[in-house]
This record gives sequence, C-alpha cells and structure tokens, in this order.
Amino acid sequence: MSKKTTQPIMEAVPYAKRWAALSLLCMAQFIVIMDTSIIGVALPAIKTDLGYSQTGLQWIFNAYVIVFGGFLLLGGRLSDLFGSRKVFMWGFAILTGASLLAGMAWSVEALNAGRALQGLGAAFIAPAALTLVLTKFTDPKELNKALGFWGAAAAAGGSAGVFFGGAITQWLSWEWVFLINIPLGLIVLVLSPGLLLKGATRKGKVDVFGAILATAALILMVYAIVSAEAAGWASLQTLGLLTLAVALFIVFLIVQKNKKEPLVPLSIFKVPNLSGGYLVMGLLAGAWIPLWFFLNLYLQQVLHYSAFNSGLALLPMTFAIMILMMGVTGKLVAKFGFKTTLVAGFIALTASLVLFSTVPVDGSFVVNVLPASLLGAVGMSLAYIPGTIASMSGAKPEETGLASGLVNTSYQIGSALGLAIIVAVVAAKTDMLQADGTMELAALNEGFRTAFKSAAVVSGIGALFAVFSIRTFK
Repeated sequence: MSKKTTQPIMEAVPYAKRWAALSLLCMAQFIVIMDTSIIGVALPAIKTDLGYSQTGLQWIFNAYVIVFGGFLLLGGRLSDLFGSRKVFMWGFAILTGASLLAGMAWSVEALNAGRALQGLGAAFIAPAALTLVLTKFTDPKELNKALGFWGAAAAAGGSAGVFFGGAITQWLSWEWVFLINIPLGLIVLVLSPGLLLKGATRKGKVDVFGAILATAALILMVYAIVSAEAAGWASLQTLGLLTLAVALFIVFLIVQKNKKEPLVPLSIFKVPNLSGGYLVMGLLAGAWIPLWFFLNLYLQQVLHYSAFNSGLALLPMTFAIMILMMGVTGKLVAKFGFKTTLVAGFIALTASLVLFSTVPVDGSFVVNVLPASLLGAVGMSLAYIPGTIASMSGAKPEETGLASGLVNTSYQIGSALGLAIIVAVVAAKTDMLQADGTMELAALNEGFRTAFKSAAVVSGIGALFAVFSIRTFK
C-alpha cells in the first residue's frame, strides 16, 4: 500500500502514547462488537424471566444493531465537529448507563429500550474510535499493524461474546451479560483523558433530522423482513413497510442533497474506492454474521452442545482470527496491496461457507466444524482490514469521522439485513420440510445448510464487487 493512499488522514508527527491508546481503543472495539453477540445464549433465560414471545426475542439483537447502524452517521458527524475523544467518551457514558438499565430490566419494553440505548452509545463510540486509530499512526507499516489489532479486536469480540455469554449465563445470570459493561465502561472513561488526544474540532451544525430519517428507514426495512415469514412476503404489511422504508431513504437522499450542512455530503461517494468499499464491507458482514449465528445454532440445536461448550468450539476460530490479523494480514497488504488481499479473503470465506453447507445431522467437530471454521477465520482475517482501508482511503482530514461512520454503518446494516433475510429464508425452508413430513432435527439441519449456502452466495457476490469496484493505487 502506498503512502499516497493513507497520508491525507494522518498526523505529521507520531503520537508518543499511540500504542497504549490503541490498546484502549481495541478494548472499546471489543466491547462494542461483543455486545452484538453476548446475548445469544442468554435468550432462553431472558424469555422465561421477562415473558418475551418467540418472535419478539429477535428484538433484543435487532434493537441494538438497528440503532447502532442507524445513528453511526450521526456519530461520525459529531466526531468531526466536536472532537473524536469527546464523542468517544459520550458514547461510553451512554453505553454504561444503558447497560445498567438493561441489566436491571423489569419488562420486555425496559430491556428493548436498554438495548436501543446501548446501540446509540456504540454508534458514537465506533466512528470516533476508528478515527482515533487512523490519526495516531503516521507510518504505513505501523498503520497496517494497528489495523490488524483493531480488526482482531472486532473479530474476537464477536466470537468471544458467545463464549462469555455462555459462561456468564451458566454460572451467574443473564443480567450479567449487560452488567459486565459497567466496570469495563468505567475503566475506559477513566483512562481516556490521559491516553487519547482531544482531536480536531470545527464549526458546523448537526443534521439530526437526517439521522432520524436514516434510522427509521432501516428499522422499517429490517422489521418488514423479519416479520415477512408470518405476515407473508406478498402481504400488504410487508410490501407497505418496504415501500415506506424506500420512500424514507429517498427523502433522506433529497434532504442530504439540498441541505447546507448535511449528515452525509453526497460528494464523498465520488472519492475512489469509498462507495465500493462500503458495499464490500456490507456484503462481508452479510456473509460473516450469518456464519457465526447459524454455526452457534448448529452446535447447540443439532449437535446438542451446551452453551458453554458451544463457546469453546468457537475459540479456535477466534484465536486464528486474532493471530492472522495481528501478524499476517498487514504484511500481505503491504506486499500484495489491499485489493488482492481483500479478494483472497472473500474467496476463502466463500469456500468455508460451502463446506459448512454440507454439515450432517450427526456431524463431528473435528471433521465438519473445525476445518471450515478455520478457513472462515482466514477469509475474515484477509477481508476485514483491506476492506476498511479501501473504505477510508482518500477521505479528507475533516471527513475521517464521517468516513469511519460510513464504514461501520455499512457493516452493521449489512449484518442486520443479511441476517434478517437469511433467517427468513431458513424459517421458510424448515417449515416447508416439516410440513412435508421431514423429522424436526433433519429439517432444522437442512435449514442451517440453506443458511450457509445463502451466506456463501453473499460472500461470492462480495468477491465479485471487490474485483470490479475496488481500485488499486500505484
């Protein structure tokens, strides 16, 4: 990767505490991503205690992810206007308070509200944290290494959340999957002033209306998809919600085009690689999150692993991602460029999903899970960092918060929509097989195989977009 690609968003002099600051920022990234996955194995206990319906349980995940993805652009804009450190700390203050609300939730509504507020805090944290990472490293080799740690923290947070969720739920109680954020958040808030620079600020207005439009469009779209199985894909409810979501998104674009200080200046998409990079990151999430989600379900519901043992089974994949991102990916990017490495990552991830699509009812961890999960780890490790670099390359200094917000937004929207669509496809497949007389376990397993096949298609499309939409810089 040439210096031309990254220098516009860097400081001229290295920050003396940059590695200590990176450790804190990686911890923040770990917490934010962990919060999307840690609740998975706690869902049955939460359902029993608070009285959730089976379909309502998905909103414990979706309330976080949708608000997270919907307000990331606002978080990026606030970071540019008020300084990355300040917005980063605002986010952790919100996340810590919201975690207390979620952990003490007395009703379905209280927990959903707590999860939504956690998502709002994360939406402030993620773009500010990525901006802080990108502006602390002036040497391209150091930047690649730093992004390796950053990517490893994200991947580890997603997989470790399953492990920690299983251990906490089994040995403590489901409340602690939320309350664990309180001491972690306080540590971050105490250390931030001494390790993180304030960051540049500039005058400007905040487009709150634009943020509300974007979030409302996303909520309606995801809700239409997740409820389509029950309501019917051709029902008035589904088509009406999708139409309204598209209409709100069009209004959002019109507002952004005509507003003097928009949430998202549409001119940013003219920068080479940015549009392609955001699309690629969305497709990566749309393939990776369903892999993680359905692999956990396969281990528990088909192979009958306990929640704790399921978390243990995911540790080899987690460790592989961390090792590869910290020690290998940066070197490959430096040698072959981010485009080649990105495409190779998508190919490996697609191959992993194809292998998972053959898992049998009586599968073996060593034969059917471990090889495919390690190959998936290779794919994610090679794709995540180059995708982030491509999505940020060429951004102006005053737009790094916005650009990082767009990177995270595309990833979160890709995860929410990708998972919602594939869950709907799997539900339809499983119901059809059971209606035809297929045994429940066999139907369930075939549904999971369908999920992996669908995710493989998403990953394959991601590889094609990476080939044709990402430009290399010489």
